[in-house]
Amino acid sequence: IRPRYVPSEKFTSDVVWAIRNKRMEDVKRKYRDVDLLIIDDIQFIGGKEKTEEEFFHTFNTLYEHNKQIIISSDRPPQSIPTLEERLRSRFEGGLIADISYPEYEMRVAIIKSKLQEMNRLLSDEVVNVVAKKVKKNIRELEGILNKILFYQERKQMPITETAAEEIIEKSVQNLSRRVTDAQILKATAEFFNITIVDLLSHNRRK
Repeated sequence: IRPRYVPSEKFTSDVVWAIRNKRMEDVKRKYRDVDLLIIDDIQFIGGKEKTEEEFFHTFNTLYEHNKQIIISSDRPPQSIPTLEERLRSRFEGGLIADISYPEYEMRVAIIKSKLQEMNRLLSDEVVNVVAKKVKKNIRELEGILNKILFYQERKQMPITETAAEEIIEKSVQNLSRRVTDAQILKATAEFFNITIVDLLSHNRRK
């Protein structure tokens, strides 16, 4: 099996490169001479005419040759307003799977797998606390697990359930802290070395 995985940004940059260098045949070979094409974040090609057109023809070629196409998106096809109708209809013609948050048992399995990879140990009680408290996504789960392991290493003692709960509580508070409009304006103005007054004005000077 000849698979190819690519984020949509890379697919777009390849199309732009091919157009500039008059080498579209290279891109066609790269993406059509495969058995399995996986493209991540397909919503980002919406509104990019040449990229959409190339992907449309690539999709058709692979489909006609009974090849497998897997695409991911942060929303269903009908909720990508910038996507061409001909692409949307093709996406909707396939199997659409909504990947939701992992269940408790899956979260426990992920934590234990990560611990095994890192050759580290946590008690079942602490693993259960993390799996019960952190429900949203794998990255958040990994982040909190790393914090707990760092704390364990620094203290040179086993982590208790209470300590794990405190670490999780602090992490969640930091994640949920609201950023105000004033803070965004201040940070942007400082970064670009301009005043907030200039930033808010109608002036369009570069």
